Amino acid sequence: MSSVIAVSISKYVSPHPLSLLSLPTSLSLSLSLSLSLSLCLSLCLSLCVSLVKFDDCQHSKAVDFESSDPNFSVHPDGSVYAEQEVANLSEPVQFMVTARGGHDPHIWETTVKLALDTLSESVQVIKFPRKHQRSSSANGLRRQKRDWVIPPINVPENSRGPFPQMLVRIRSDQDLEKGIRYSITGAGADQPPIDVYNIDPVHGKMFVTRPLDREERASYHLRAHAVDMNGNKVESPIDLYIYVIDMNDNRPEFQNQVYNGSVAEGSKPGTLVMQVTANDSDDDTTANGMVRYRILSQTPHMPIPNMFTINSETGDIFTVAAGLDREKVSQYTIIVQATDMEGNLNFGLSNTATALISVTDINDNPPELTARTFSGEVPENRVSVVVANLTVIDRDQPHSPNWAAQYRIASGDPQGHFLIRTNPVNNDGMVTVVKPVDYEQNRAFMLTVIVSNKAPLASGIQSSLQSSAGVTISVQDVNEPPVFPSNPKSIRFEEGVPGGTTLTVFAAQDPDLFIHQTVRYSKLSDPANWLRINRTNGQITTMAVLDRESMYVRNNIYEATFLAADNGSPPASGTGTLQIHLIDVNDNAPVLLPKEAQVCERASPRSRVNITASDADADPHVGPFVFELPSYPPSVRRNWTASRISGDYAQLRLRIPYLDAGVYDVPIIVSDSGNPPLSNRSIIKVKVCPCDDNGDCTTTGAVAAAGLGTGAIIAILICIIILLTMVLVFVMWMKRREKERQAKPLLIDPEDDVRDNILKYDEEGGGEEDQDYDLSQLQQPEALDHIICKPPGVRRVDERPVIAESQYPVRPSLPHPGDIGDFINDGLRAADNDPTAPPYDSLLVFDYEGSGSTAGSVSSLNSSSSGDQDYDYLNDWGPRFKKLADLYGGGDDD
Repeated sequence: MSSVIAVSISKYVSPHPLSLLSLPTSLSLSLSLSLSLSLCLSLCLSLCVSLVKFDDCQHSKAVDFESSDPNFSVHPDGSVYAEQEVANLSEPVQFMVTARGGHDPHIWETTVKLALDTLSESVQVIKFPRKHQRSSSANGLRRQKRDWVIPPINVPENSRGPFPQMLVRIRSDQDLEKGIRYSITGAGADQPPIDVYNIDPVHGKMFVTRPLDREERASYHLRAHAVDMNGNKVESPIDLYIYVIDMNDNRPEFQNQVYNGSVAEGSKPGTLVMQVTANDSDDDTTANGMVRYRILSQTPHMPIPNMFTINSETGDIFTVAAGLDREKVSQYTIIVQATDMEGNLNFGLSNTATALISVTDINDNPPELTARTFSGEVPENRVSVVVANLTVIDRDQPHSPNWAAQYRIASGDPQGHFLIRTNPVNNDGMVTVVKPVDYEQNRAFMLTVIVSNKAPLASGIQSSLQSSAGVTISVQDVNEPPVFPSNPKSIRFEEGVPGGTTLTVFAAQDPDLFIHQTVRYSKLSDPANWLRINRTNGQITTMAVLDRESMYVRNNIYEATFLAADNGSPPASGTGTLQIHLIDVNDNAPVLLPKEAQVCERASPRSRVNITASDADADPHVGPFVFELPSYPPSVRRNWTASRISGDYAQLRLRIPYLDAGVYDVPIIVSDSGNPPLSNRSIIKVKVCPCDDNGDCTTTGAVAAAGLGTGAIIAILICIIILLTMVLVFVMWMKRREKERQAKPLLIDPEDDVRDNILKYDEEGGGEEDQDYDLSQLQQPEALDHIICKPPGVRRVDERPVIAESQYPVRPSLPHPGDIGDFINDGLRAADNDPTAPPYDSLLVFDYEGSGSTAGSVSSLNSSSSGDQDYDYLNDWGPRFKKLADLYGGGDDD
């Protein structure tokens, strides 16, 4: 068998195996193989490795290769070597390679074609292998059946074309005998992404149609098909594997543009600080995707320019020198560069990122007080006041546990009068009084104060000598108020103590031992006004009888408050409470409850009254009580009986079967258990009444029990009925009278009534002579000065507005009587069309008629019963004018 292999190589080829040669560009091959039925041959050729691999079906390992060109040799592993430098490959070099198996008599041949790679179309043509077999027969070589064998196809990404660019040629050895049609299927052909590859159906040339991007898709798997003109399969489909060769077309990209890390100050060299990471989209199995890191710069350059280093492969940043001090440099800024091509700065692509390294604080600076001694002063008996302020310096990070100070009083305050609180703002120590100090006991305090941090000091750091100081606090003497030794003071007395009795001496002491002062006493609170106190010595006496049962006594204790004041400057006073425990005596007789009761007039289980005795005294001057009825009057014991139920309760009931209804005063004598006992005669008003079946008093019975007889009750009811009847009759009479008044007819026929009936409709007032009117208001004013000087506004009825008004008609100086009607109509029309006229009714002055009117006065008309005037029209005015019509209408004379 034989085949042809075309290989693209670099311009200069050294005597090294082609697998080690740098072949950066594409390799295009066209392959055609044939394989006998008994043997199989596989030839593989890649971009960076030119390898002839022989494999027979018997898996023979001993294979010998021979090259027909002395400039090239093939080693037993299939590697093609150039025996000498090839200086000029302007034309392809072609030679034959023969393969022989160790125990196989067959000989295999293939043709290798080498050409210079110029990104032009170079084709590797592999014809179907032909098998030559040694035979003793006269026929010689015998042709075997062929099958397809295709090596992987490598295509570089980002090729500049021109496109379509031929990759490989697919051929079947039957294309000489019949028409063959070729096609490809798979992702990149008829599946997404579609039309990346296509094939010439006649000649079998497969093309790539556009530049490829390995980062989008790194490989393609296609299948090639060969059918005849009728669509019948001629060859079995073969698999085509296309690998996209990576180019260095992507820069490394950091995951973050700014990285934040931290390292504790004082860290040892080699301490891991942080890690930066950059990703390259190129193939990480090649140098294109192998990223290396390095530090470009460090800011600031303290204490040395290179305080950090970075692992070139992992991106881990470490410290390389000691001397990190947060108090000097709190943050470093590092520029990190990532470069692919294994860090080759000449060929690789680079990118940068910033790493911010914060130096974290450790407690390596103990707090130091600014002075060795501090002083302050405090008035005695004052609390919650700051008497001294301790200032401290700490160079650690402010407001952190390494900086926050806490103070402790080591000595000088055994009683705990002082406490040092830390000011959270400035870290100062505030010496505060928490327990009152007494000038008479301690005039000054010498405190020893130690300051430390909340966080312990770092390893190897010692406390400073300035972490302790002395504090001197002077106590100022003030005028203290008198103090009652026992407050409150309790005494015991029996109640009933008469007025003027001395109870006790309630005296106060002045704490100011070094000042002689006088104390005076007064009463501050005495609710019952029972007590009196001596101003000089505090002796307390009574002014009234002490009563334990008083409303001012609580739980047998009476409290009074007294005031003790000195004559210091300024004066001071103190209060004391006196508690008098009053011992009870039997001074209150018992009383009975209730005061009123109600029973049925017939003896029954419900004709009983439960009574209770109460006593204001305390035990043993209370119950059990004794209840008994007095012997006088004798009707009490005859009608009633009392029996005790318990120590405080008794029952009163009827002794006789029936008792008349009424109110009865039943006296009962009750006695307590005091020594001597006290008795009380109490009256209970018992209402005896008839009861219903439920034992409740009926209404009539209740009234009768109130003291009214049956006759009185009947009389009351009759009076109520008579009163209601009178009210009803009066209302009916008023309604009837109103109805009669509205429809009352005349007593005589109206035609026979000759009396003059005067109907008063309205009162118009007196005549013209009785009216004192100022007619000058109706005249036209001769001057307008009093109007012009007034401000514009609403026009008064007796004024003419200053603004322009409509022109009203003016009568002539000597008007004709016949012109009055026309003048009035014209004036009315002008007033209706006047836009300045007010919307309310007002007096419109038209003109003054003058004194020479030809019309007579209306008052000159006289009534007359004679004449020819017709008054028949009065008959049309209704019945109210009928009488007037009869009088003046010419009726019959009597």
